Amino acid sequence: MLSHCFRSRNHCFKFIVKLSGGLFGRLFCIMEVMEFGKILLRGGLLVGEGRSMKGDILIENGVIADMGAAIEVDDATEVVDVEGCVVTYGLADVHVHLREPGFSAKETIASGTLAAAHGGFTTVCAMPNLSPAPDALDTLAVEQRMIDEQAVVEVLPYATITVGRRGEQTVDVEALKPLSCGFSDDGSGVQIDEVMLDAMHRVAAVDGIIAAHCEENALLRGGYIHDGEYAAAHGHKGICSESEWAPIARDVEMVAKTSCRYHVCHVSAKESVEIIRQAKRRGLPVTCETGPHYLVFSDADLQEDGRFKMNPPIRSAEDREALIKGIQDGTIECIATDHAPHTAEEKSKGLKGSTMGVVGLETAFAVTYTHLVRTGVVTLEKAVELLCDNPRRIFRLGGALRKGERADIAVFDVREPYKVDSQSFLSKGKATPFEGMEVYGRCVMTLYGGKAVWKE
Repeated sequence: MLSHCFRSRNHCFKFIVKLSGGLFGRLFCIMEVMEFGKILLRGGLLVGEGRSMKGDILIENGVIADMGAAIEVDDATEVVDVEGCVVTYGLADVHVHLREPGFSAKETIASGTLAAAHGGFTTVCAMPNLSPAPDALDTLAVEQRMIDEQAVVEVLPYATITVGRRGEQTVDVEALKPLSCGFSDDGSGVQIDEVMLDAMHRVAAVDGIIAAHCEENALLRGGYIHDGEYAAAHGHKGICSESEWAPIARDVEMVAKTSCRYHVCHVSAKESVEIIRQAKRRGLPVTCETGPHYLVFSDADLQEDGRFKMNPPIRSAEDREALIKGIQDGTIECIATDHAPHTAEEKSKGLKGSTMGVVGLETAFAVTYTHLVRTGVVTLEKAVELLCDNPRRIFRLGGALRKGERADIAVFDVREPYKVDSQSFLSKGKATPFEGMEVYGRCVMTLYGGKAVWKE
């Protein structure tokens, strides 16, 4: 059972959703209109902006009204005991595929945002490899209408960098900037230098940001997993790391010429980390993200299963260690899921034949907490910076665990382990390399604007 809300002025349209029976279950909805009430989250570990403290959060009229120890409330306030849980501001994922319009068999905005809520995310940035691609005001409006109708958390769409994501002509940046969170051709790298340089000049002029999928097509050579020991031992075609780091190196020099804010998507290779590190030392406005799967697995962990296939691929243990070091020294500022759902059939054809992409919204916090925090790689405060504070700061999304902010809150029970079970996912996509893994950090409540969009 779960509930989620669509906000409309001072009311919340509440849907009660029950899944029962069969592989996908049957869906029943009851709608009622609810006024915002008062809620006190009592006794959790409040974590945000590099700090943590045990305390309470008072939510009133959809806003964080107070934070502190032993807050007194009246009888009209709903008190929720979150003792022993980690309480954060709503997580933010700047790299999510919601698949609509155009590919609703893989995911819908409704199912994708329910999955986000299930994982503690209250803000997601939706990538533009859609049909139609959001490359103009009219096509972006198609996506925005679907978001307005279906989303249960905040969804901010990307506009494309180029018309049709074909890499040939820059979009009308000036018109699209106010309606998008940034510009990306994710799923495709911009191959033509002159086009990328023009895009950077125009995005810089409006103080926008480019989120770059860095992939040089000429270096792919038919590869579909990392060009490493596993590929060689099992007869697979490999993707070389240079196909990722060479475009990054090219783009960094363009950033030096344009001062464009530039964010590198899904970094997977050690060379990429070093190029970005050096760019930061030069004072260039370059940021980046990596995904939980790149921080946990190496190609030695691959199995002949489509749930281990994504782009860029899981690389070597040396690459993984470079990514971890990059997180520790601040080179990598964000963990983003690259949540990329596909149908079961598309993911059923092994490493060679399956479609690229895995889901991640419903496992990101637990995997990060289990493999980075509990092992001492990073502090809990650092993990929340990676999953919440830094993405919000870099992409200017707003929101923080502070008095006066919109009450977007996630509560995680970190006391008891559980096993990742994709059949419990609310996403349509079930392909995850973390299937069956024991983790800590189950999301037990997500509030968006003070109302529960997920509650276990």
